[in-house]
Amino acid sequence: MDIFKKFSEDKGPLGKHSSLDEDNFYMFPKLEGPIAPRMKFRGKEVLTWSLNNYLGLGNLPEVREADTKATEEWGLAYPMGARMMTGNTVQHEQFENQLADFIKKESVMLLNYGYQGIMSVIDAIAGRKDVIVYDAEAHACIMDGLRLHVGKRYVYQHNDMESLEKQLVRATKLANENGGGVLVITEGVFGMSGSMGNLKDIVALKEKFEFRLLVDDAHGFGTMGDTGAGTGEQQGVQDGIDLYFSTFAKSMASIGAFIGGDLEIIDYLKYNTRSQIFAKSLPMPLVIGNMKRLELLRTRPELKEQLWRVVNALQNGLKEKGFNIGKTQSPVTPVLLSGGWQEAANLIKDLRNNYNIFCSMIVYPVVPKDVIMLRIIPTAAHSLEDVEETIQVFEAIKDKLDKGVYKNTVIEPIVSQ
Repeated sequence: MDIFKKFSEDKGPLGKHSSLDEDNFYMFPKLEGPIAPRMKFRGKEVLTWSLNNYLGLGNLPEVREADTKATEEWGLAYPMGARMMTGNTVQHEQFENQLADFIKKESVMLLNYGYQGIMSVIDAIAGRKDVIVYDAEAHACIMDGLRLHVGKRYVYQHNDMESLEKQLVRATKLANENGGGVLVITEGVFGMSGSMGNLKDIVALKEKFEFRLLVDDAHGFGTMGDTGAGTGEQQGVQDGIDLYFSTFAKSMASIGAFIGGDLEIIDYLKYNTRSQIFAKSLPMPLVIGNMKRLELLRTRPELKEQLWRVVNALQNGLKEKGFNIGKTQSPVTPVLLSGGWQEAANLIKDLRNNYNIFCSMIVYPVVPKDVIMLRIIPTAAHSLEDVEETIQVFEAIKDKLDKGVYKNTVIEPIVSQ
């Protein structure tokens, strides 16, 4: 059989809906214009809540200037080659030292991308004799990293310490029999629910079990903790995190990632992380541009303060109006509604076409059947007026949803008179 034949019969859980999409309305939508709370969607200005631009750095003049100057001076080609061969520079090492100082770790290694980076880190750390224990709601990049692991792995229920302890008993027994070790993987902030990983209690379990802890803090870096150093700082257990990972694609509004920890393990990763050994080094404009972003993150606390001003106004306002936003403890704001795929499609069409609000829609299989999640990402660039407008609109669409308007009705754009 032709290996490609199956693709016409089964396009996958998300791909199967592609025929229902119209000109990339739901999937692969095109937001146009400068990065800002208000952008263009299909020719209309929309209030946008779907950009991981937490601190509003994406279009700050200082950031644009740093990016432009670095590109003019270095171009996108430099440095050529992987870090181990010809792709290392003083600037790469300088940036790593700055990051290590900020997150209070001995050493940091830059990664070209977050997704492939953490996959490769997991692959480098855990061998056949080692056992991995991970949170059930771990991000897809962690799950794909686990697929590379040739040893045993155990999953514990999300943020459930009793479940984690049971799995650690099993993992410890097997690791001891094999002559291996145990690695626990969780997230600082879970990107869908917005809940924090229970890092404090996980670290406390080190008194009973021997394991190392890897934390993916992509959504916590820059947003959590007194200085923005992340969820470990927020919970007072940064020292108990053995490997701290984050990406530049969220608070830093850029590309790339890093992993931080003790010098010995980071030195090992530099020589054994395949996605870095066999890939071209992070281009110089990204290194210099990201250094500028880190500088602003460290020296302009008002950016994080404004972010949380918007977050608190939005989340408190939604709760006051009776909306279910789950157990979020972070800027990630899920609005949970009841309805099927067709209702979700009509709701989001109404939201974008007629109310000029753009946010991401999450449906099964990412969330349970008959649940519609509208995922809102507040940023420091948003205003309290944006929040007020959005809450009013959400009241209107929830009323329509409750009355069954979205069940079978074809939602058409409102034509201005």
